[in-house]
Amino acid sequence: MLQTCRVLCSRAGPSPGGWQPLTFDGGAFHLKGTGELTRALLVLRLCAWPPLVTHGLALQAWSQRLLGSRLSGALLRASIYGQFVAGETAEEVRGCVLQLQNLGLRPLLAVPTEEEPDSAVKTGEAWYEGNLSAMLRCVDLSRGLLETPDPTGTALMQLKMTALMSTWLCKELTSRVRRPGDSLDLSPERLAEAMDSGQDLRVSCLNTEQTRHLQASLSRLHRVVQDTYERLRQDAEAADRAGLAFGVKLVRGAYLDKEREMARLQETEDPTQPDYEATSQSYSRCLELMLTQVSHRGPMCHLMVASHNEDSVRQATKRMWELGIPPDGPVCFGQLLGMCDHVSLALGQAGYAVYKSIPYGSLEEVIPYLIRRAQENRSVLRGARREQELLSQELRRRLLGRGLRVSPH
Repeated sequence: MLQTCRVLCSRAGPSPGGWQPLTFDGGAFHLKGTGELTRALLVLRLCAWPPLVTHGLALQAWSQRLLGSRLSGALLRASIYGQFVAGETAEEVRGCVLQLQNLGLRPLLAVPTEEEPDSAVKTGEAWYEGNLSAMLRCVDLSRGLLETPDPTGTALMQLKMTALMSTWLCKELTSRVRRPGDSLDLSPERLAEAMDSGQDLRVSCLNTEQTRHLQASLSRLHRVVQDTYERLRQDAEAADRAGLAFGVKLVRGAYLDKEREMARLQETEDPTQPDYEATSQSYSRCLELMLTQVSHRGPMCHLMVASHNEDSVRQATKRMWELGIPPDGPVCFGQLLGMCDHVSLALGQAGYAVYKSIPYGSLEEVIPYLIRRAQENRSVLRGARREQELLSQELRRRLLGRGLRVSPH
């Protein structure tokens, strides 16, 4: 690992060969079947309709009452569920992963968990323990995916902290650590020791019930990550020799409505960017910073460019070439399953590491999760017009027989 780091750090400029800018013109759609493209076009157009996103849960309940659970479920599976979800069973998930691998993409498993702060059912210890069991099953499933032939040999999963501990506790710990004199009880070393040993933790700034919740949360985190002990050990040793390891998932934006409403209620400064242009500028600056860090520190610094924006992806790929960062090195890209395929496929075919976030589970588990993700990503869904245009062009070519591409699937 450190040898690779020194090799990357010693590069003085762009990698050999001229810069080949990626074109996101839907040319890679020939890798997908006509049925897949048709479903994608219909679903993306539906999701761009504001009432569907705003009233999604109510519309789902109305559909079940009017059509019955079986017919309503069949329609969802053939549309939204089929577009954005890997499936319900392990076999269905493996089938989705194989399809992604054939397209040059990689899996990023996502457990659909949703905390509801106002719900006693979805914030109690029993709910967090249920989420722990679901995550451990996801770890087992991820491990099984490694047995699937894949030249990269990598399968990742998403771990959501607020599925294992309350949002309140996360915020409280963060604010306490930032205060002078309050951080001794909550030092990373002390928390890590309590996590490993399982011994009772005493925190002066928390009451008995809050401390008990913190202890249970640390125990849950410990049980999730101990499958990865060897990798953590290796990373810890490398970090100890070389300094500090740093990994970032750089997300373009989410939770805008929620953050702004919270700032209004608390009478605090709005933490979000004022408009789209400011968001783009901020993301561009952060992306440049992290790519420079990666070029200097190699595999000791990892970056996931989590964006559906074509300009951001172009910036990342061009700067990677200029800085000598290999396409399959410590920088990867992340997009949602069923969205932005014209970008994902172009990246994958060009040799870049691209992960598609793939939720899985039953209709009852996943549909509320998808609707909330859609509500958080309204601008992304409204901005999918270009993808819809490219899908329409490809379908017209196939139906009219002009430039017909034969799909391997």
